[in-house]
Amino acid sequence: CPALPEFWSARAIRAIDARGRERVLLTSLIDRRRFKPADIVACYERRWQIETSYAELKQSMLGSELTLRSRTVAGVYQEIWGALIAYNLIRREIASAAREAKLAPTDISFVRALHTIQHEMMWAALTPAFAKLPACLQRLRERLKSMRNEKRPGRTCDRVVKSRPKRYTVRYLRKDLN
Repeated sequence: CPALPEFWSARAIRAIDARGRERVLLTSLIDRRRFKPADIVACYERRWQIETSYAELKQSMLGSELTLRSRTVAGVYQEIWGALIAYNLIRREIASAAREAKLAPTDISFVRALHTIQHEMMWAALTPAFAKLPACLQRLRERLKSMRNEKRPGRTCDRVVKSRPKRYTVRYLRKDLN
């Protein structure tokens, strides 16, 4: 591409992640006085949390749908705002449960919390006695406290680029037995 330079300058920053492993971040911000390594690492960590939140919203809540269902601009706005409000309400309830349990909000599984809240809200909608709702919400928060993320094991094999799926299935012929 003629608009891109032939060579790029990059800066490698070594950082220790939350699990104690050394990570190397590459950046094009090469001015060491203006861009401190700690600031770049903190910015990367914030960005990673944002990316994780987008993945939770798109994959878990919206079911990995490629498009929105609405056919009007107002409907699209309503659908997006509805998803964002629901996401923030779930995250707020997770944060409240985590604060009571003295945990970090990210220690509670978002997917399990989402399914639990969906299930509890369906049952709460069927409850004719609205006076029981505060007790239901308190029980929900107690259940959320028990939904801690399990510690994931490390990789068992190296990361590799997956081969692209073939358009046609491969047919393996058995050798002639003669």
